Formats: sequence, structure tokens, C-alpha cells
Amino acid sequence: MLNGELVRLRPATPDDVPALAEIRKTPEVYGRWGGGEDLAADVAEGLDDPDTSVYVIVHQERVVGAIQWSEEADPDYRHAGIDIYLSPTVHRLGLGADAVRAVARHLIHDLGHHRLVIDPAADNEAAIRCYAKVGFRPVGVMRRYERGPDGSWHDGLLMDLLADDLT
Repeated sequence: MLNGELVRLRPATPDDVPALAEIRKTPEVYGRWGGGEDLAADVAEGLDDPDTSVYVIVHQERVVGAIQWSEEADPDYRHAGIDIYLSPTVHRLGLGADAVRAVARHLIHDLGHHRLVIDPAADNEAAIRCYAKVGFRPVGVMRRYERGPDGSWHDGLLMDLLADDLT
């Protein structure tokens, strides 16, 4: 269990799949995360990935999103990457920054990472502002980095945070 000031994060379980699939199907989240016709299966598959730790974001006793991280274990390149999605019903409440900060603290203080990365879509200004509040800085644009649900390629912004940058 990880705690922020506004949110509580706990490991996701199969019981969370319906709530997370509902969030993933909202146009705002689906437009960024995509997924197949069976979003529940897509969410469940993500929970089964042994290389990714998935936590649900709980606010006021309700699941409002998910945050996950993966780690590069090679000692010469060791770092962790974070991904997050939130229900549009809680956008602009500071929950995203609170969740990212809680995970960043865990990755740095508990797991010993010195560097974290996150890679929002280059046009996702709200996400970029959110991550900057936690201390992430732009590294550069990754051109045609990800394929969107519409099949077209979109640029991504690589951002990183060093342990000393965490706010």
C-alpha cells in the first residue's frame, strides 16, 4: 500500500478489472491508452504482466484509475518507468500528481532508483504539466513514437526525474 496526500494506491487485483475497464473505455482515456474491443481482457492481461507492477488509485474509497511501473534491471542503465490513467471525473483535482509522487517516492526511497522516466503524448499538455509538478523534466520529443487508437502515429515526450528533482 502506498499513500499520497489525496490518494491511496494498492496492488490491482482481478476484482478491479471491471472498474478499470470502465475508466479505460471513456473517450478521454481510450484516446490515449487504446485497447481492443474487449477492454476487460486488455486490463486483465496488463495485471498478469510479470514485468509491470500495477496499482489502483483509490480516492474517497473509489477506484479512479491505475498507475504502473516497470524497471530496467541492467545495473549500467537501471531506472524505472511510470504510466498512469485517471477517470475523467477526477481530472484537475491534483490526484494524478499525487499518485505519481507517491510512486516516485517508493521507487526512489524504497527500491533505490536514481532516475525515473515517463513518456506522455507530446500533445497531452495536462499530463506534461502534471508530471512537471512532481519534478519531471522534458528530455526530448520521440517522433512518431506510438500508434494511437485511430491507427496513426503520434509523437511522445520523454521526461525524466532524478532523485534530487522529486518535489
